[in-house]
Amino acid sequence: MFTKLRAAIAQWTVVVPVVAFVVLVLTWHRDLPGWVVGLVSCFLAGAVLAAVHHAEVIAHRVGEPFGSLVLAVAVTVIEVALIVTLMADGGDKAATLARDTVFAAVMITCNGILGLSILVAAFKYRVAVFNAEGTGAALACIGTLATLSLVLPTFTTSSPGPQFSSTQLIFAATASIVLYGLFVATLTVRHRDYFLPVTPEGKVLDEEDHAGPPTARAAMTSLVLLAVALVSVVGLAKSVSPTIESAVYSAGLPSSVVGVVIALLVLLPETIAALRAALRNRVQTSLNLALGSALASIGLTIPAVAVASAWLSGPLVLGLGPSHLVLLSLTVAVGTLTVIPRRATPLQGAVHLAILAAYVVLAVNP
Repeated sequence: MFTKLRAAIAQWTVVVPVVAFVVLVLTWHRDLPGWVVGLVSCFLAGAVLAAVHHAEVIAHRVGEPFGSLVLAVAVTVIEVALIVTLMADGGDKAATLARDTVFAAVMITCNGILGLSILVAAFKYRVAVFNAEGTGAALACIGTLATLSLVLPTFTTSSPGPQFSSTQLIFAATASIVLYGLFVATLTVRHRDYFLPVTPEGKVLDEEDHAGPPTARAAMTSLVLLAVALVSVVGLAKSVSPTIESAVYSAGLPSSVVGVVIALLVLLPETIAALRAALRNRVQTSLNLALGSALASIGLTIPAVAVASAWLSGPLVLGLGPSHLVLLSLTVAVGTLTVIPRRATPLQGAVHLAILAAYVVLAVNP
């Protein structure tokens, strides 16, 4: 019975990403009636669950923290491609798209995914335990890159408005890609042990040994299906965005709410994977997913839009407004206080979720 159930699950995780991709091809850039949007949403949810499954297969094969890095980078690369495509088609309307998307990703990952992971683990195991060296290094990179890319444009004077001059944009893009590259090297080579799950006594947790790692062929198959699933997730989220926009405008809400909703959909695979790791007391894995996604979003998006700006005709607005500057500063400050003790209670998780709630409220009611 158990063997048949595993076989059924394996078939489901193979079929759903492929079917979701076919649905994406059939619905891309088309006006969809309500019932089709509902059907697309079902395949979107299925693609999210399939992506999480295949990411866990890969993580089991390559081990941590490589598994977390694969999922974070895969989602971000696809998201960056979508941003650049939309900017090329959007003209002046897309001037703030990169800024809004990156900031939404930072707030959702650093407060939403991180806060939920700590809350779940702390409720189940009394405290959530993680490695301060690795988590602190990731948070320091996020604070630095967010400041260089999203805060400084608000205060520079070489170009009118919250925009970089060409020289400043090249510097921000170079700093982003270099720091992200150094972070990946630290994560995977030089100080890999800083990013591994730990016990309350600070010892590295052994990998679960109830099942052997998948074969290289199975892992490669999951890698291909993960890519297909993530393309489907991002593309289907874009396909349902006109319906989301109509609902937002009908409710009298600002257009920025659309970006928040789409970001939430795109980051669903990381969120589910992080929560499942937290339930297994692998909080460091959850934090690797959360902070790694935020870093990838900044470190890959800013260089991509810097290159794209060479042929884009519209302006590129990167500077944050006053309320978002406050929320970013609060996120970095609270994140630092959460990381330093190496362990957290449900209170710290709730504090991060409160910051995310403030961001959502201000998006709805600026």
